Amino acid sequence: MKESETLTPSNLLSRRQILTAGAALSATAAFGIDQVRADWSPSLRYPDPAIEILDPSFLDYRLFNASVERLATGFRWLEGPVWFGDGRYLLASDIANNRLIRWDETSGVLSTFREPSNYSNGNTRDNVGRLITCEGSIGRRITRTEYNGSITVLADQYDGKPFNSPNDVVCTRNGDIWFTDPPFQLGNNYEGRIVKQELPAAVYRIDGKTGELNKILDDIAGPNGLAFSQDESRFFLVEGRAKPNRILWEFQHDNGKLGNKKKLIEAKNHGAIDGISCDIHGNIWAGWGSSGSPEGNPEALDGVRIFNSDGKAIGHIHLPERCANVCFGGAQGNRLFMASSHSLYAIFVNTQGTGFAPDV
Repeated sequence: MKESETLTPSNLLSRRQILTAGAALSATAAFGIDQVRADWSPSLRYPDPAIEILDPSFLDYRLFNASVERLATGFRWLEGPVWFGDGRYLLASDIANNRLIRWDETSGVLSTFREPSNYSNGNTRDNVGRLITCEGSIGRRITRTEYNGSITVLADQYDGKPFNSPNDVVCTRNGDIWFTDPPFQLGNNYEGRIVKQELPAAVYRIDGKTGELNKILDDIAGPNGLAFSQDESRFFLVEGRAKPNRILWEFQHDNGKLGNKKKLIEAKNHGAIDGISCDIHGNIWAGWGSSGSPEGNPEALDGVRIFNSDGKAIGHIHLPERCANVCFGGAQGNRLFMASSHSLYAIFVNTQGTGFAPDV
């Protein structure tokens, strides 16, 4: 594992190089992708027709004069977006290209932050601002990037056995780090390496004070995206291999312990719920797309689906590709970043992500 690269003119693209028609950014030169999917252009109409109102309550969160923007494209499978407001940039995992990418808000420049990344997947920040990363293959571990760029391994095994492929991660206010460990990246040499699974799929918590690793649960088929509500009293977890449909479970959370499990959302009609984020009003913003079933309709499903605190679908942001994960960012925490199959999108909304405002 190399430390974070020093950004120099030789490894950056100029704004002129990466701007394409429709204000889309092309990563072809930087990432060597043969075909950049540039056949998308933003709508010039307000309100943006890509924003579908499924319930009138979503009008409170849609900004009439904000459109979906494509910030960068040319990736293979983009995941794990995380916002660094102190530097005004976003990091995300381009998993199959085995690198972390960096998009700069002030210049629009796209660059490589770390390569190789051990096929990194989910990312977050701890409660003092350091990068926490799920390394989904090779190391199969949870790491922390220190302020000087060095890497600290927080956990790489449980009960003497290596993790499967750490997938998504979130940090609570007391410093605890929660992460999911499904076997998703064990079965191919595209998003990782084919190796034997030695542990059941599980959810773990690293104690923020002692560093002790605790297994929280292992009865979820393919634990995937996870998030906490604004006050951290509710914990949400995606069961990515539930049959016949993917499920979002809600648990009550108290001091590192979970209880009162209930099914909140079921992704019917061959939908696939993936990474999730919560806003300060209790809504859940979920990466969405087709489950891959031949009966699915990706064009209708791809994008981000928004649910209220009761699990009712209230809105859908349609994208031309499946969205894997989302995060809130920007100076006011009101910009939704959407890490999708080949591209990074964003839209301003009339709410803020958890952590950007006091409890409401």
